Amino acid sequence: MKKLASALILSALPFLANAQDSIKVAATPVPHAEILEHAQTLAPDFKIDVVVVTDYVLPNLMLDEGEVDANFMQHKPYLDEFNKANNLTLVPVGGVHLEPLGGYSKKVTDVKAIANNGKIAIPNDPTNGGRALILLHNNGVITLEDPSNILSTIADIKENPKNLSFLELEAPMLAKAIDEVDLALINTNFALDADLNPLKDALIIEDKNSPYVNIVTVKAENKDKENVQKLMKVLNSPEMKSFIETKYQGSILPGF
Repeated sequence: MKKLASALILSALPFLANAQDSIKVAATPVPHAEILEHAQTLAPDFKIDVVVVTDYVLPNLMLDEGEVDANFMQHKPYLDEFNKANNLTLVPVGGVHLEPLGGYSKKVTDVKAIANNGKIAIPNDPTNGGRALILLHNNGVITLEDPSNILSTIADIKENPKNLSFLELEAPMLAKAIDEVDLALINTNFALDADLNPLKDALIIEDKNSPYVNIVTVKAENKDKENVQKLMKVLNSPEMKSFIETKYQGSILPGF
């Protein structure tokens, strides 16, 4: 029996030794999954298993339930609010890139030309909704009570001179609603997925000083694991910085 047990232990050793040579990551398609796919080419001996998810809620639930080792689809203000709302303790392990939020329209070419009683579509999650309203405030469309409050809501609009109405939608639905509204505030990953070019098509857009850098997130107890650190090493490498700058031409910026 001892020999059998020893044989079983030895046969398991190669598996255990390779346990940190792979990682399973939930990510939204563009640019997160694209960046992870390029990371795989930079680290061929480290398996990055990408699970593509098209919303902002499921990746955090998958991570908390242990279905994936990490996720890559959000910024820290969104994670903080998600943790608070769902009593979770997920943590960021590093920033990778910034996706500027932009305002897009099929009806006007300047936000000043939006008609009275026009309709604006914004994300319905607290942080991105506030982010959209701050962008509108900074471009003179509305005035907020406190433009530094990242959790501003429609109720915090102090002045709305054109009597604009606001449609709050799930982030992935905003690009699909662009024909139905005067202006849609869309996260860059979903804009790119809809063949919108932030540099050419956005009427208004956040600048490089935006605090909303996209992060890799893990469970708190896993933040120092070897596979997590291997992932961050390649995602924060000079080669990855060059890839982001070259592929996205400024519509997405390195965040490290």
